[in-house]
Amino acid sequence: MTRSTIATDKAPSAIGPYSQAVRAGNTVYFSGQIPLDPATGNLIEGDITTQTRRVFDNLVAVAEAAGGKLSDIVRVGIYVTDLGNFAAVNAVMAEYFQQPYPARSTIEVSGLPKGAQVEVDAILVLP
Repeated sequence: MTRSTIATDKAPSAIGPYSQAVRAGNTVYFSGQIPLDPATGNLIEGDITTQTRRVFDNLVAVAEAAGGKLSDIVRVGIYVTDLGNFAAVNAVMAEYFQQPYPARSTIEVSGLPKGAQVEVDAILVLP
């Protein structure tokens, strides 16, 4: 099976030794995205809703770079520093996805890179 990396300047560059995403066959594995501005690499300011929208915008850019779209995502992992933000994250996710929704887990963590409030990773299967 061939493995290739996915990269786009429309999403933030990796801040460590990893790729934005890796394609293996028709499956694309996304690294976690935090709410970084792709142009500056800086964490955007704002509440959980603003940060979550930036994360999903970054995921859209990586999905497009892989030749797919959000509706091709089959699994999402969401990591938040405060599970009290669950409803706000759900509301933003509903702006980006339609039924059938991807499988998902939401996990509260003690911290995320650069002080982000939310991080999302995903798995996409290309048609």
